Amino acid sequence: MKEYKLKSWPELPAAFRRTVYRRLLSDLSQRHMSEVALRQRSGLSTSDVRSLMHYLGTEGLLDERDGEEAPRAGLIAWFAWPIQAWMRRSG
Repeated sequence: MKEYKLKSWPELPAAFRRTVYRRLLSDLSQRHMSEVALRQRSGLSTSDVRSLMHYLGTEGLLDERDGEEAPRAGLIAWFAWPIQAWMRRSG
């Protein structure tokens, strides 16, 4: 499965100037992520995520790599992060 990371922050066209896309760019600027992870994280449709990835790819803004299948423990961390973030804010 391919994973992507943002090389530099783009000037987004009007179609992608929504908060959800900016959050995805923020995630992509910090780590490599697959399309599946981006879709799950954002709640966007597959076609919306692919449109963004296509735009970023044609602009030469993506670093691609072959990713590994996430270990089962990573799945637990995926669901735990909202609770951890809430605890940090509350503490």
